Amino acid sequence: MNHISLIMGYIAPNSAWFLMIIVALVSFIVQWRFRSKFKQYSEIGLLSGLSGQEVAVKMLRAHGIFDVQVICVEGQLTDHYNPETKTVNLSTDVFYSRSIAAAAVAAHECGHAVQHAEAYGWLSFRSAMVPAINVASTITQWTLFIGIMLLFFSGSPYVLAVGVAALALVTFFSFITLPVEFDASRRALAWLDNNYAVVQTGQEHEMAKDALWWAAMTYVVAALSALATLVYYASFLFNNRRN
Repeated sequence: MNHISLIMGYIAPNSAWFLMIIVALVSFIVQWRFRSKFKQYSEIGLLSGLSGQEVAVKMLRAHGIFDVQVICVEGQLTDHYNPETKTVNLSTDVFYSRSIAAAAVAAHECGHAVQHAEAYGWLSFRSAMVPAINVASTITQWTLFIGIMLLFFSGSPYVLAVGVAALALVTFFSFITLPVEFDASRRALAWLDNNYAVVQTGQEHEMAKDALWWAAMTYVVAALSALATLVYYASFLFNNRRN
């Protein structure tokens, strides 16, 4: 802890704020690029003519998974796998679409189902953290706000310290998510590459790979954004301790 205090003591809040602006700008660019790629590949139909729902079912069955349902959910880019209900939830644009993007997203979400079925370590660790993260996420915003106010007006750092600790846990969770997401994409692409009945050309595979790469980058910038926010608030706390 003393080493962290020493390092953070030399990071001024203004510098941390500048870091947050840079990360926010990068995040905006990546999000825009991802949505652009998703729109582009959503307009290119699979030669196999399969829908996202059909791709998902095929991948699950190919891995011997018969107790996971593929369902349609409202919203855009709301696709996710729920390990508690054992459902692959695909947004309307993915569930019914017969495009490259739909196949890539559906296979990626099924990659999470395969992780669950095989007790993939990082996914198990991430799932075990969810209850604590729900609590940390709930208290983070108000403890940081109140903590900053108390620090400025009374010099008390304790509430801010709680907020920073909660934010640190949320940030750690963001980084734990990265190997889970990258592995799901790896599994999806490996399966698509070996299934001519779904993806029939190398060009289709490369487009699916490109779509999933940009999707993965959104998780990377989200983790970096969480880290930049943590550095920003921690700089107030540790600079106060140094002073």
